Amino acid sequence: MSALVPLLVGIPLFGAAINLVFGRRKKTQIVVSVLSLATVLVLGAILLVAVDTNGPIAVAIAGWQIPLGIVLYVDVLAALLVVVTSIVLLAVLLFSIGQGAADNDEDTPVSIFYPAYLILGAGIFNAFIAGDLFNLYVGFEILLVASYVLITLGSTESRIRTGVVYIVVSLVSSILFLAAIAMVYGALGTVNMVQISERMAQLPQDVQTILHLMLLLAFAIKAAVFPLSFWLPDSYPTAPAPVTAVFAGLLTKVGVYAIIRTETQLFVDNDLNFLLMMVALATMIVGILGAVAQAELKRILSFTLVSHIGYMIFGLAINTPLAVGATIYYIVHHIIVQTTLFLAVGLIERRAGSTSILKVKGLMRAAPVLAVLYFIPAVNLGGLPPFSGFIGKYALFDAAAQVGTPVMMVLIVGGIATSILTLYALMRAWNLSFWREENDSTETLERIAYLGNAPAAAISTERRTIPRIMTAATAGMVAVTVALTVFAGPLLDVCLRAGERITDGITLVQLQDQEAEQ
Repeated sequence: MSALVPLLVGIPLFGAAINLVFGRRKKTQIVVSVLSLATVLVLGAILLVAVDTNGPIAVAIAGWQIPLGIVLYVDVLAALLVVVTSIVLLAVLLFSIGQGAADNDEDTPVSIFYPAYLILGAGIFNAFIAGDLFNLYVGFEILLVASYVLITLGSTESRIRTGVVYIVVSLVSSILFLAAIAMVYGALGTVNMVQISERMAQLPQDVQTILHLMLLLAFAIKAAVFPLSFWLPDSYPTAPAPVTAVFAGLLTKVGVYAIIRTETQLFVDNDLNFLLMMVALATMIVGILGAVAQAELKRILSFTLVSHIGYMIFGLAINTPLAVGATIYYIVHHIIVQTTLFLAVGLIERRAGSTSILKVKGLMRAAPVLAVLYFIPAVNLGGLPPFSGFIGKYALFDAAAQVGTPVMMVLIVGGIATSILTLYALMRAWNLSFWREENDSTETLERIAYLGNAPAAAISTERRTIPRIMTAATAGMVAVTVALTVFAGPLLDVCLRAGERITDGITLVQLQDQEAEQ
């Protein structure tokens, strides 16, 4: 099984190279891209079964041992996220193929899009299976370089402007991360996560706290944790629909994944949980209040994305096996559902010529299928039972209630309020865009007149046809969101096992033993 691990990164990189060689041969690039991601999906599923049954797999590249060599590491958490990421990348790729065919590749030029897309995937996979901090940094940089290209596709004024903000923020985060790695190496003489966890206790608590805060600051920017989330709502909505969907679903979760590794494996004896609780509460509340104040669907979803990162930080701050397992389940849920909602909004934009809830109306009669494709993930994200959003939040609240401190009760109330406001914001958009008839009076709009001054409230675009493949890709993702509910029991069990193994240190011991045997 260990031979399969490097292929998770190597296959998409090799596919990207082939796409560059074939230049503008669109069909060849499509086939290569689909086969590359489908292969990674299969390999990820095989590795998930293997590590869940037999324990983590560690691979020293080219036989070079630590501290000189690069170690790739796959446990249940990493393998699960590889599988989910592959599903999302494949679905969004099919969506983009339909959009490119309909729009003559206006927003997704063939020579640029497909290679950059596969490089983005390779960076994400590399970050998930990195066994040391520097390789994690390399994974971040690979995906960020590709994202710089993707977020500015089309070269419109708004995309260039927001792309510059995104690039500057990402560079600041990368500099902080690199500085933190240098400090860790200077203090401990290694960047390998196993060795860091073993040696960290030798440092004074104040030094541990400085290293801890440096890494958290770098990862919090990437994860869009409040107050470091200011860049996200303006950056994502301007990109092409497929790019926005994959960014919203995946990029912030790589930052959250890095925080999971930091909190559960590197700084076990250096507790910043109270700080994380306060940050989680602020992220949930401020993010969702921002969503309620928006009139444009992409901006509404961008703010809900920020607010729901708060749930993940909340689970990590509880720092019990149940809480970490519930956090992993919620990450899987949010990746799938958030991506699906952005794809549905991409269809709304093509059908109605706008994503402003003040301008779009009458879609229930005009596009009933689209109404269903938006409604199901919307109520799921809002946390209505029996959907996976409710299951994930209930598991988080249950873990907090078992701790039972007053702070936990405050966080539970904040999480419930965030869930209610999420449902309100998304259902208000659904009501105005789908239920409101074309000949409705202005009474409804008068009640929400305050939204007229919201950013992009009057945005309009050209109405375009919706290719079947775009609808099929979105419908497929909606089916996956439903599957998260239907198969919630087995999936939650896998996530809880991952949480137990991470928090009790079994993964680190097994990794160390494997390295010693090689």
